Amino acid sequence: MNVAVVRFPGSNCDDDAFHVVGRVMGQPVRFAWHKESSLGAADAVVLPGGFSYGDYLRAGAMAANSPIMGAVKEFAEKGGPVLAICNGYQIACEAGLLDGALTRNASLHFECRDVHLAVEGKPTPFTRAIPAGRVLRIPIAHAEGRFVHPNIEQLEKEGRVVFRYVDSAGGTNDAANPNGSMANIAGTCNARGNVVGLMPHPERAAELILGSDDGKMLFASLIGETGRRV
Repeated sequence: MNVAVVRFPGSNCDDDAFHVVGRVMGQPVRFAWHKESSLGAADAVVLPGGFSYGDYLRAGAMAANSPIMGAVKEFAEKGGPVLAICNGYQIACEAGLLDGALTRNASLHFECRDVHLAVEGKPTPFTRAIPAGRVLRIPIAHAEGRFVHPNIEQLEKEGRVVFRYVDSAGGTNDAANPNGSMANIAGTCNARGNVVGLMPHPERAAELILGSDDGKMLFASLIGETGRRV
């Protein structure tokens, strides 16, 4: 599986994603620079975390209009799997690949710590290998991660809430919500299920030496989806 990791000015988790795909998962991977207009022979795309274009205007707003995003949108429209992580999630929302928005944390502070996630919603290329009911421990690092949406009920009904902040026992409560996201939502997908965005960083939890390898399951799911489209 050939994976393209998009690199924007200000990306700081692009090398982490490249490392996990290439060295941990053993898959061919390349960087796609923001000024490029083609993804090449990519089978999957990762929009990594960071501070693209310095987070000017709004986080992800400028990156959403960069040349490479035209190719990413075309790829997604054809059913190609896209994983949008943290700033990548913000970019995906700004670009219209996902709906909803990521706003300033309720605490008004930068939040950086491990959180627990419940995996739910419709099957996606990034969650198929995760056992039902599994609670993941994955780190966050963001100041603008509070998910808001005009119709949470519809989002839930369509099975588009993919990750939810929970406590270690899987319970949904305010204490488990690190940023004030509506309905404890940590990640969502598009209607088709091939574009998945989340604020936590699975690439930072893909090796046990980092304290958790729960994030590796998202990448293992993707590899198991080689050649398939949802």
